[in-house]
Amino acid sequence: MGHKSFWWVLLIGASVASASADTLFTNGVIYTLDEQSSTVSRLCVSNSGRLKSLEACEPIQKIDLSGQVVIPGFVEGHGHLMGYGEAQLNLNLATAKNLGELVAQVAEAVDKAEPGEWILGRGWHQSKWNETPKMVDGFQTNETLNGISPDNPVYLKHASGHAAFVNDRALAIAGIDEKTQVAGDGEIIRDPSGRATGVLNERAQNLVSRFVPALSRSQRERALDLALEGLARVGITSFQDAGASQDDIRLYQAFLNEDRLTTRVYAMITGGDSDMLADWMQRGPLIGAGDDKLTVRSIKLVADGALGSRGAWLLEPYSDRAGHSGLPTMPVAEMSDISHLAYRNGFQVAIHAIGDRANREVLDIFDALFDGRDRGVRFRVEHAQHLHPEDIPRFGQLGVIPSMQGIHMSSDRPWAIDRLGAERIASGAYMWKSLIESGAVLVNGTDVPVEPVNPFASYYALVTRMTLAGYPEGGFEPSERLNRETALKTYTINPAFGAFEEALKGSLEPGKVADFIVLDRDLMTVAPADIADTKVLMTVMNGEMIYKADSAMFQPEAP
Repeated sequence: MGHKSFWWVLLIGASVASASADTLFTNGVIYTLDEQSSTVSRLCVSNSGRLKSLEACEPIQKIDLSGQVVIPGFVEGHGHLMGYGEAQLNLNLATAKNLGELVAQVAEAVDKAEPGEWILGRGWHQSKWNETPKMVDGFQTNETLNGISPDNPVYLKHASGHAAFVNDRALAIAGIDEKTQVAGDGEIIRDPSGRATGVLNERAQNLVSRFVPALSRSQRERALDLALEGLARVGITSFQDAGASQDDIRLYQAFLNEDRLTTRVYAMITGGDSDMLADWMQRGPLIGAGDDKLTVRSIKLVADGALGSRGAWLLEPYSDRAGHSGLPTMPVAEMSDISHLAYRNGFQVAIHAIGDRANREVLDIFDALFDGRDRGVRFRVEHAQHLHPEDIPRFGQLGVIPSMQGIHMSSDRPWAIDRLGAERIASGAYMWKSLIESGAVLVNGTDVPVEPVNPFASYYALVTRMTLAGYPEGGFEPSERLNRETALKTYTINPAFGAFEEALKGSLEPGKVADFIVLDRDLMTVAPADIADTKVLMTVMNGEMIYKADSAMFQPEAP
């Protein structure tokens, strides 16, 4: 189904022959986020999907905003588009408050499944559960999972995507026994007797995941449709896809050709795929296809794992696992070679780095490549969660973009202190304001499906440093809080800059695309406790209304 039939109607030029068919949005509180931080009451949108100056506006229809707040459309700075869609086809384990609830969800799925059918899910996080089950090396064990699913293989990804929880049936299919070894960065968690407990860390996941049936083309299309619908509901008009496969990009191109791509996609190719990497290095970047709706000009690499699975690469051992400092997930020399290759072929590099050791190694690579100075190439560090204090100024000096996710602080900080200890947390974790003060351009996002795709929750975290439950009063390490305008820029103009697109979008100015959202409250003035509950009333992308809430009463009328 094309989005024009699904997503209500075209606002611009739906039945108008005139080439100057503008639409005037009036009576709003419109935060433009331009250099002057202007707030205006009217916007003019041309039938080409661009914003026009009010002086040049020739409206044939008017939309009364009834005093509601308008901001630029959100630019999701780091997420996984197909992962978000595919997660909606499987079990959502983020809702499980403990192992018992997870097992109950699996049991319900098993009751509905065919014999031997795989049970798939994502979102569990043992450090967030309200009860602690039997643990081995910081992870739960699979006895209860085996009890409710002896015949159906079960494969459940950690919220971070860096570990998996499986039952014995899945282990048997993969041929994993007490003798199985994992090369490189991977770990089969075992109990003292040598029995695999069902948790597979980092690359060990591949031992089982390669047996999970691939989705059909129709299932993948359904997943992308679900993802795009979800993004429109929360006001995300652009999405930076942190690690797209060749098949993913082909699907985005197909949706673009069929006029179904209702979110602008900035795709980072998966740098760990050598064939894909070679292909794109030969063909060069794809920039602004389909009226600036699809760009492929970045390479995503992964330097380490996640903090939750203790895979993040640290300079010193974990506070809650003696002698363990995590591991690199790609050789440093290989990351360096790919970064040089990208630079020569006009591609940006974005490297996942969570631990302070991983961040230092990545900064050293960029430092060597850029001769210790900002050369305007906008290379990125994805997450940049835990830094050694000496490395914070290097982001600004090198022009490296820290692409962080505010919601990770809110979600992870209560247990992250167990991994790092109070001193490392206070001096180097989630250092948003310090990075900005270094001169770096901070980018925000949700890392969906690692976290729910809720920009307002991530914005709330940036301005409060609290959990979504409002804890603690005053926030964690409050000196790193951001003011509201700065926080909003990390979700609009800053990620646009992070994709070389700040002249196209991210603020509401004449000549830029008409990507904006109408909200049910004012993010700049509403009580902090109410920020995360903000709802989108209308989402406009390229001048087209791609979402309108049932409660919204905006109707076109004559000017």
